Amino acid sequence: MEDDARPEAARLTVLSGPSGVGKDSVIELIRARSPWVWLSVSATTRKMRDYEVDGVHYFFVDRPEFERMIATGQFLEWAEFAGNLYGTPRGPVEDKLRSGEPVLLKIDLQGARQVRAAMPDAQLVFLAPPSVEELKRRLIGRGTDDEETIRRRLVHADEELAAEREFDVTVVNDYVERAADELVSLLGSSFLAPARPGSQS
Repeated sequence: MEDDARPEAARLTVLSGPSGVGKDSVIELIRARSPWVWLSVSATTRKMRDYEVDGVHYFFVDRPEFERMIATGQFLEWAEFAGNLYGTPRGPVEDKLRSGEPVLLKIDLQGARQVRAAMPDAQLVFLAPPSVEELKRRLIGRGTDDEETIRRRLVHADEELAAEREFDVTVVNDYVERAADELVSLLGSSFLAPARPGSQS
């Protein structure tokens, strides 16, 4: 098996889903177990959290710089959420696809719609919770947000859950390892993580 093997036809795969569904956990596992997958890094104007690394989790820029990037057409998609701007730099994504490398992009529903318009061949994957009740328990149980923030997130989650039918594929995040394996398989590679004892194909 060649370490640098790639899928025959590289494509952009977009991962989206409601807040609290576990997108970050799935992405982090893919980073660790499938390093050949190129994960697009978004730019944002929000403040960097303690555990985050600039250029790894996001490119952290100020609002004037972000707005300059919008004006010069440097984003594949962008959106404003909770007072902060988020966007996917277009150049690196197009460069990787041209070189034959699969690209994985994690964005919200609004961004996924923009990507579908800009790149119709992109594969849109919806990461779904095991149940709506479980998702709401996760959002309420974080313990880091006030009641108004939780209320907004619950409303936003309902909107995103209703948009599932717009996506090409749904992956249920009941177990993060299984969800990560399924997502990697959708990229077209035959080089998945080694099977775990007791796992089923």
